[in-house]
Amino acid sequence: MLDQIIQKSKPGMEKAIDRFKEEIGKLRAGRANSAMVENLVVDYYGSKSPLKQIASINVPEPRLIVIQPWSKDNLVDIEKAINESQLGFNPTSDGQVIRIVIPALNEERRAELVKVLGKYAEAARVAVRQAREDIWDEIQELVRQGKMGEDGKFSGKEKLQKIVDEYNGKIEEVRERKEKEVMEI
Repeated sequence: MLDQIIQKSKPGMEKAIDRFKEEIGKLRAGRANSAMVENLVVDYYGSKSPLKQIASINVPEPRLIVIQPWSKDNLVDIEKAINESQLGFNPTSDGQVIRIVIPALNEERRAELVKVLGKYAEAARVAVRQAREDIWDEIQELVRQGKMGEDGKFSGKEKLQKIVDEYNGKIEEVRERKEKEVMEI
């Protein structure tokens, strides 16, 4: 029973890691990545749609993103959405596709990105701790109801902490990999 309760914490922790990976995928690391623009909201025939639903996004070179809308009528709307975003990109259009050249990062911007990366990592660790607290509350409630003894409670706490440590290790591994990518010239 204890193992089943503890296993319930894993989906919440997995979700925290997935969200962390999604957030850092949007960080501009000097290398082009389709995740940087795929969720930009574009005015598409009067409704708001993510860019990935109205165009194909390719990364043919390390510093180039090419966006090819499925309808050429949307080139202007896509270009407008990119310009209005906080990404700082300068898109160019040739009437067929939009090209975004990713400028090289300076040392100051790299250090800034590492700080942002640290904030995202901390948010992920907080989400993991929250999942742990939810399960811990459930274990304590079972003890209060007399369905579990004190030994089970402390055993559960140890097992839960091992899982938290495992997921914090995964977060740190992802953070280190991204930091290395950001600091790479």
